[in-house]
Amino acid sequence: MGRWALDVAFVWKAVLTLGLVLLYYCFSIGITFYNKWLTKSFHFPLFMTMLHLAVIFLFSALSRALVQCSSHRARVVLSWADYLRRVAPTALATALDVGLSNWSFLYVTVSLYTMTKSSAVLFILIFSLIFKLEELRAALVLVVLLIAGGLFMFTYKSTQFNVEGFALVLGASFIGGIRWTLTQMLLQKAELGLQNPIDTMFHLQPLMFLGLFPLFAVFEGLHLSTSEKIFRFQDTGLLLRVLGSLFLGGILAFGLGFSEFLLVSRTSSLTLSIAGIFKEVCTLLLAAHLLGDQISLLNWLGFALCLSGISLHVALKALHSRGDGGPQALKGLGSSPDLELLLRSSQREEGDNEEEEYFVAQGQQ
Repeated sequence: MGRWALDVAFVWKAVLTLGLVLLYYCFSIGITFYNKWLTKSFHFPLFMTMLHLAVIFLFSALSRALVQCSSHRARVVLSWADYLRRVAPTALATALDVGLSNWSFLYVTVSLYTMTKSSAVLFILIFSLIFKLEELRAALVLVVLLIAGGLFMFTYKSTQFNVEGFALVLGASFIGGIRWTLTQMLLQKAELGLQNPIDTMFHLQPLMFLGLFPLFAVFEGLHLSTSEKIFRFQDTGLLLRVLGSLFLGGILAFGLGFSEFLLVSRTSSLTLSIAGIFKEVCTLLLAAHLLGDQISLLNWLGFALCLSGISLHVALKALHSRGDGGPQALKGLGSSPDLELLLRSSQREEGDNEEEEYFVAQGQQ
């Protein structure tokens, strides 16, 4: 009887984990392809990103209100001093990361975008070393070389390579390194109380919106105001379809963050790391099959080399956590282009009643 109960519990946990992974895949892969599809007809990615941020803020505020009503516990609200001094740098870096990522969809294929965004781990490691969040070890040097070499092989003689788009994605990955380093430093300040991802989303989105607005005003403001799809619209039906499409993207972005939270809270951040690695493969296969992205054998070898570097980094973190006698801070995990799992401040042991400290990346894109 006891053995049967254990088997049922194991099967139930496996089914639950698989379901949560598939939910995460649907949102993560879905928003990547959705944004690429949308930018083919709507050429204002910065405005699209800003609307996504507004939708995420709306849903996070609603979620906070529902949780507060059900638990009768007040949610954290930062003072203006802490908000501007401690949260603003992270919000600005996050806004630039997400904005440049979406901007690149005007020029690059999904496969090149996915591969280049995977190199964010490279920059995270570099900035982690600069800020002394990581110790320089031979294994980390090997990880850097594998990822850098894989990125070079994937882009070498690519038939669908675009310099401008590649520069945007690489810039987003570079800023992503700063973003996640600042995020880790922010989460180490436990007194802020931003361990819950809903609270983090709620506080980040307004500053992200304001940080992205100058870039939008310079590069898209005039064109958007004279476009028939938005401000000079003549067809109300077309306007509603455009706004509906943008709103749906915001829902996908919020769902991505929430699905990551569910997966980590029910399993572990390591599970999300491994799922993110396989998600990269699924994204490239879908891009080649559905969008006709041309990927040569050399490009596939480069991608495999890059994934081996990311996998090595995940394995090193898992061994380091186990060697310390329990789950420790996973500094700089990351693989997905949305980003989508790069850092966790700390993970509680199973059975611990305290809230798991966790941050969800707002790369919705």
